[in-house]
Amino acid sequence: MKKVFIVLVTLVMLSSLAIAGCAKEVAPGVPAVPAKVITWKVSGHGPATDMSQIYCDKMAAAVTEASGGRLVFKEFVGGSVAPAHEELDAVDKGTLDACYTCPMYNIDKWKAAGLFSGRPGGLPGECLRVWFNYGGGADLFNKMMGPDYNALTFPGALSPLPSEVWAHSKVPINSMADATGLSMRAIGDGAAILGRIGVAVVTITGGEIYEAMQTGVIDAFEYSTPALNWHMKFQELAKYVIFSETRNPSDPQCFFVNKKSWDALPDGLKQLVQDEMDKWSQAEQEYLVYNDIEATQNFIGYGCDVSHLPKDVEQALLAEALKFYDENAAKEPPIYKEILESMRAFKKAYDTQAALTTPLK
Repeated sequence: MKKVFIVLVTLVMLSSLAIAGCAKEVAPGVPAVPAKVITWKVSGHGPATDMSQIYCDKMAAAVTEASGGRLVFKEFVGGSVAPAHEELDAVDKGTLDACYTCPMYNIDKWKAAGLFSGRPGGLPGECLRVWFNYGGGADLFNKMMGPDYNALTFPGALSPLPSEVWAHSKVPINSMADATGLSMRAIGDGAAILGRIGVAVVTITGGEIYEAMQTGVIDAFEYSTPALNWHMKFQELAKYVIFSETRNPSDPQCFFVNKKSWDALPDGLKQLVQDEMDKWSQAEQEYLVYNDIEATQNFIGYGCDVSHLPKDVEQALLAEALKFYDENAAKEPPIYKEILESMRAFKKAYDTQAALTTPLK
């Protein structure tokens, strides 16, 4: 009987070793794959080399790593899953679970989306992010999209780009008299407002700027931030680089998620996603500010005349922008006016604080 017992124990031990030998080995330091993996499709709105796409990819990789593989963010570039600049609609339809895109691309659905992006007289950089995160901006964006649109955003999801160069010009702009009649390329609300203060606006694509400047069709143009404009070699086209945040204080990007996908996430993973989106949207803003500082020094080193827009031109632009948006608010749905007034009230308080804390000159 004792011999039988020993044989049985030996067989059990041998079976256990055989089963263990058949198990897949896990490399040291590599965590085991969780039993249930949630996979999200996440897209930026630009090509792989676009800075916003790069930071969207960084965020996606960080979520996958920080979750230990429980939540995998599969990355896509703009235009690869949905038509370019229609990523938010793809989130609404469930084709994408999340995206990183510009609010301005959605003015076809909500005219008020333009208030968040590149609005003359709007909120610059830090002011815009603080308003979005703490001043009710994220809630107002969700209210604008409405309960039936299957997408949402949240505080920490918005990255405000630095303000754009006001203009690159062949001629100096020293006063309102110099701006009046100036042949200048501009687009969007900024073009309409510039036209109303006497600038001779020419609306052409960015790809047409070089030829238009070289042939004399235009003498000045607006395009983007200092870093991007330097990369575009605009220093070769115009001697004068004129700065002011009044025309385009920020053209932000924002993360959006599909409501159903979001609701299905455990609370811990929701917090992780929000934390990583907050981290990487802030990181992009800081990186772009640094690049702009470097680019401005490059313009100076190249021999460009770098200056600030004259005060009388700024005042004329801001006064006309005030009228322009009041007119729009009178004819658009109520959410337009609600967002506009919220932004204006916050900027007034923000500017008051800044004036109190800025050293006197």
